[in-house]
Amino acid sequence: MPAPLVAPLPADANPEVAALATFFNETLGFCPNSVLTMQHRPALATAFIELNKAVMANQGRVSSALKRLIGYISSHATGCQYCQAHTMLAAGRYGAEQEQLDHIWAYATHPAFSPAERAALEFAVAASSVPNAVNEAIGANLCRHWDEGEIVEILGVVSLFGFLNRWNDSMGTTLEPGAAALGERQLAPKGWSAGKHA
Repeated sequence: MPAPLVAPLPADANPEVAALATFFNETLGFCPNSVLTMQHRPALATAFIELNKAVMANQGRVSSALKRLIGYISSHATGCQYCQAHTMLAAGRYGAEQEQLDHIWAYATHPAFSPAERAALEFAVAASSVPNAVNEAIGANLCRHWDEGEIVEILGVVSLFGFLNRWNDSMGTTLEPGAAALGERQLAPKGWSAGKHA
């Protein structure tokens, strides 16, 4: 299979997509190649960007940083190296504590994570698993810490990355330099590699 399966178009290929994609300058510092590839069907790219903006909006307690950590955990559970690099890069840009970034996979016991954050991350792992592993205990624990609107936000992040993980792993989307550098610096010591996304 060629990598990427479909080449991204230039950032200015579609004016409507280009205008909406400025959102990613804040979140990542660049427009992702995944979005540039979606431009082959501009309606898909614009719908995705609008969904991304809605899902990742900070509504309160499910902070922008926590949403990116949920995205990372979800992407790790599914094995998408591309999205792992992006979510860790964005989590740092949105103020996630370095201790959380360094110990994300010890969230169940590490003191950097609150009981509410642990519940959200445990749910994200279970919801990202195939077959789905959300059970009564995980759901009850989530409901102890988060209200219904917040749970919708959390599952929105998991679901958004379900789409992105499949898109980027199937497409073999090439990592951008900033995301690749973050992956090598922060994630590679724990087993990450760019793989097909190099």
